Amino acid sequence: MSIEVFQFPHLQHYEPIFEQMREFTLQRNETTPDAIWLLQHEPVFTQGQAGKAEHLLAPGDIPVVQSDRGGQVTYHGPGQLMIYTLCDLKRLNMGIKTFVNHLQQSIIDLLALYGIQGHTQCSAPGVYVDNDKICSIGLRVRRGYTYHGLSLNVSMDLEPFTRINPCGFHQLRMIQIQDFYPTITLPTVIQDLIPILQHRLWRNSHHEK
Repeated sequence: MSIEVFQFPHLQHYEPIFEQMREFTLQRNETTPDAIWLLQHEPVFTQGQAGKAEHLLAPGDIPVVQSDRGGQVTYHGPGQLMIYTLCDLKRLNMGIKTFVNHLQQSIIDLLALYGIQGHTQCSAPGVYVDNDKICSIGLRVRRGYTYHGLSLNVSMDLEPFTRINPCGFHQLRMIQIQDFYPTITLPTVIQDLIPILQHRLWRNSHHEK
């Protein structure tokens, strides 16, 4: 099963990438290879479909963009790895719940390489270390095709998260890999993550819906 991995150079503005993902999903068919897009965004707050204005506390000079992903408000910026998963659920033989579980477990597997014990929470999607959030997830499914994906905090300025209620939760603390592994770099994370994702999503032969 083919998968194409694209690494975007430089910082990317959110809205053009958002439009490219939607267009890719609208135009694809059962023969289109799945894709993972890896990139960093210029600073931006994005509101999910269920996003409430009350969770934007003080955005200041950082723009706020409405998205069609699931979830509430979050922040994207330099030093955070965006992992956009453009996948055909039918071809993967997965339901959305299984797909989300595999994405989250991929991040847990990655963190384990760095001696970090990550876990999920029943009350909210994403990956946590203790009660602090290190990776957020927000997806959209159209005609059985997924887009949007994961945002993994690697080595970034976390201050903008204090301007919002991240993912709609009051006083949720956001952390990053650099807190545990000071010399971590994005290229290292990308190199380590790609084979984990490929194994979890495309080489696993016992998917269940």
